[in-house]
Amino acid sequence: MPASIHFMKGDITDVDVDAIVNAANTDLKLGAGVAGAIRRKGGPRIQEECDRIGPIRLGEAAVTTAGNLKAFYVIHAASMHLGGSTTAESLRNATRNSLLRAEEKGLKSIAFPAIGTGIAGFPMEECAAIMISEVLEHLKWRTSLEKIYFVLYDDAALKIFEDTYRKLTARPSAGQPI
Repeated sequence: MPASIHFMKGDITDVDVDAIVNAANTDLKLGAGVAGAIRRKGGPRIQEECDRIGPIRLGEAAVTTAGNLKAFYVIHAASMHLGGSTTAESLRNATRNSLLRAEEKGLKSIAFPAIGTGIAGFPMEECAAIMISEVLEHLKWRTSLEKIYFVLYDDAALKIFEDTYRKLTARPSAGQPI
């Protein structure tokens, strides 16, 4: 059965999936934004596990349990250094490595936020194009993943991700230039 991609507005910490992805820094410090919400709702155990694992390389991803969250795991995608910003390369690698960590665990569902678009200030349109492209590329190969969610925090981000997905998956009709 091919995997399905879903887009929704909401709080990623409330999504019932095998793993949620955290927009992390390389030190794995759960500060503000998505990471702060994970720390607040998931409890101190997640940060304690991060402290044992981190720091990790830029673009890498690390896995912890999910504490009090509905998910089983949190995959920490390091798209920036602590206090730094996200680049296209770090976002691409962090997304790819998050998918690989999910595969290693044999997970069936994963939820991504718009990594790097909050504190790190990465442009939403470019984020959507990179993350969705990485997911589509990953799904070309055999995968344990059955459902991939993008959980966005507002209507504007949701529309950008949905529109980007439509553009990336549109098939040119006969007679139109590619």
